[in-house]
Amino acid sequence: MTNPPAAAPGDAASGPVPPPASATELPPSVGAFHYTRYKPWTPPLEQLDPGEQAELRGVEPGRHPVVIAGGGPVGMALALGLANHGVRCVILEADDTVCVGSRAACISRRSLEIMERLGVLPGFMGKGLPWSVGRSFYKTAEVFRFEMPTDAQQKLPPMINLEQYYAEHYLLEEIFRRNEATPGLIDIRWATELSGLAQDEDGVTLDVRNPEGAYRLHGQWLAACDGGQSFVRKAMGLALEGTGYEGRYVIIDIELRSGHPTERRAWFDPPWNPGSTVLMHRQPDDIWRIDYQLRPGQSTDEALQPPAVAEFVQRHLDAIGEGHLPWKTVWTSVYRAGAMTLDSYRHGRVLFAGNAAHAMPIFGVRGLNSGFDDADNLGWKLALVAKGVSDAALLDSYSQERIAAFHVNAENAMRSTEFMSPPSRGFDLLREAALSLSEAHRGIAQLINPRQTQAVRYADSPLSSDGDTLPAGPLPGEVMPEQPLERGHLTDLVAPAFTLLVLRPELASPPAADLAAARDGALPFAVRTVASPGTEAADAHASPAVFAALGAQDGAVYLLRPDGHVAARWHRLPAGALQPALARAAAARLETLA
Repeated sequence: MTNPPAAAPGDAASGPVPPPASATELPPSVGAFHYTRYKPWTPPLEQLDPGEQAELRGVEPGRHPVVIAGGGPVGMALALGLANHGVRCVILEADDTVCVGSRAACISRRSLEIMERLGVLPGFMGKGLPWSVGRSFYKTAEVFRFEMPTDAQQKLPPMINLEQYYAEHYLLEEIFRRNEATPGLIDIRWATELSGLAQDEDGVTLDVRNPEGAYRLHGQWLAACDGGQSFVRKAMGLALEGTGYEGRYVIIDIELRSGHPTERRAWFDPPWNPGSTVLMHRQPDDIWRIDYQLRPGQSTDEALQPPAVAEFVQRHLDAIGEGHLPWKTVWTSVYRAGAMTLDSYRHGRVLFAGNAAHAMPIFGVRGLNSGFDDADNLGWKLALVAKGVSDAALLDSYSQERIAAFHVNAENAMRSTEFMSPPSRGFDLLREAALSLSEAHRGIAQLINPRQTQAVRYADSPLSSDGDTLPAGPLPGEVMPEQPLERGHLTDLVAPAFTLLVLRPELASPPAADLAAARDGALPFAVRTVASPGTEAADAHASPAVFAALGAQDGAVYLLRPDGHVAARWHRLPAGALQPALARAAAARLETLA
């Protein structure tokens, strides 16, 4: 019997490190998921100039608009975001399969909205397990229960559980579909490792190698989505800075046919693992994710040994009343919490996203979800810059907005981390006091709230324009919230383009000349109207409660960015105001939009 795949121990800057790929054997199937090995491909090459590196077989002619280092979920999401705007890219992926192990397994509602714009929502929702409830226990007593919003106005659940290998699989399937419609739109090169890079004012020069040999290629822009062990980051002499925690967690995926519902369970100081914290999540295909905290002095290497894993899992299942069920281990890893970031996500022609740009504690599931937000923010901006519509300063706004979002996310994640993994004896005593009082005092129990991820407002975005004060509704920089329509939901109207959302157009119709100019301009632009019931000639209709929630009882107009964030809002759109707001939101000169 072979041991299940195990990742190497990770650190606060990297998270779990994937196990080394075998050159001959596929990773074992997990439940209904079967791995596929993808062959490397080398493009036609030209000879290098005399005196160039002898180990290189040649150079690929031309210059790609965008090269993406890393074909994980963030890299593939960025590629699809670029494809939404017709921009071609090359993905360099060092492995030849999707990832091994559940890794990032909780996908937020905000990420699902992003996946819908990328065309992969059906796959995610068809396989993922929705959930909204979390329960926390102190020893064996339940001391806190939270429920994320899941009312009728929402189209999507607050969270689904979906192993990362499934997420990558569905993103990859959409890439294949895009390439069938537009051959070469997303050129993904498997088993291709980045080995060198240089940049100048015109772009980047990259040396890569695959099993067929090494070669050179050129790109206008490089997006580093190559994970916590980022080659690009290290090659440029950059480092993540921030807070690391000593708390280490073993991650174990087991196959277990349990009928327990899909919910987050956390045990603090359980009798079967005193002084520790244990988390448990259900995943598709009867795969259960168990995370447990190593106590000080416990050896990471020893904890990952199969006998130690088996002993802990059986003890845990016995304690929760499921020890009689058969189970088997399918993947193990170790993780150490940390909140760390680069000081800038743009370095010349190189941009960083996902774990290459930042590390986030697992608590509150902000890791991959932050990465998807990075890709969503960067995709449309990089596309406009690559097409020559926007100035490269638009990419500085990517760094500014996403670093601000990191600090918001990190503040919440670090509070959760300090509770889940107390960094000192003082924190430990405070946690013990809160837990011991929580069962009897529900107000104190709120301290246990894990503060799940949610969309972040870009409060100081340089892309936002001044407009009007409305009685309600999202502010500039916020995401347009979901609302129910007579048919469908508001997010159905938000395309990956600049969208002018006109609410109650019978009262707040924008100037026709401004709309015509925007439609004929260089930016992707759409107008969507939501009217009162019974009003004709509208894209959708909504109840008075929806208009009240958006501050549009007597009409309002919102300008939305391609990522769904509000760029400007007005009670009435003044003549001549739309084009300057569009230009500011796209960091473009007015004359380039004509």
